Amino acid sequence: MSRPDRFEIEAAGQLGHVFVSRGPAGPLPARPAVVLIHGIGVSHRYFRRLHGRLAETGDTYSIDLPGFGATPRPAHALSVADHATYILGALEQLGVLEFVLVGHSMGSQFAVEAALQQPDRVSQLVLMGPVVDSKRRSVLQQALALGRDSLFFESPSSNALVFTDYLRCGPSWYLKTLRVMMDYHTEERVASIAAPVLVLRGANDPVASADWCRRLAARAAQARLVEIQGTGHVLQHNRAAEVAEAILGFAGTHATAKETLRENPA
Repeated sequence: MSRPDRFEIEAAGQLGHVFVSRGPAGPLPARPAVVLIHGIGVSHRYFRRLHGRLAETGDTYSIDLPGFGATPRPAHALSVADHATYILGALEQLGVLEFVLVGHSMGSQFAVEAALQQPDRVSQLVLMGPVVDSKRRSVLQQALALGRDSLFFESPSSNALVFTDYLRCGPSWYLKTLRVMMDYHTEERVASIAAPVLVLRGANDPVASADWCRRLAARAAQARLVEIQGTGHVLQHNRAAEVAEAILGFAGTHATAKETLRENPA
């Protein structure tokens, strides 16, 4: 895969980066664009393997949100809704009006909020390693789970990507964003999502536990839970092929169902 094109985009008064790969031209069946949203402290870099897999079959977008990666820090902490507004505005500027939205970790919160703000644009929603477990809503519990994940269930390369991005993010911005993450009740917001939802987790992930993901999926109107074996929280890097297959299978199933409904209205 060629290197994605990088676009610097200002939306909702904030500046971020969008990395774009156009899908191959030819006889392959069209699929909706897939948009990848990173979590707290990190950037598009830990999506590179997954981005490459997805770009083999269609348009793929990875976003560095304001304050993360190489983007400038906003003047104040942004709410989950602020990030969602940026995502929607940036994609609109690129002409991406309907898409499958994939959020990892805190990015799952941004994805949920974007789907609530403009539900007609999000055809399917993928919550990958979602946070924050409603039964473990303290910073200490989250930190212990993340530490356990990095020690026992991550590869050296996934740890290197995450920790170097944490250094770029810096402790001040990380802690400001952490407060926002901890105050957002994903399980309450997901209950109002109209789009089909895929909850996707690494089978060894101590951050997004099996119990939490089952409870979260149960709150959504239409949801499926899929576990990827042999990996932890950063499953999109360590098991990119399996994650891409799960996302595309989910998106393709629901896209087919949607087309059938359009052809055969009740």
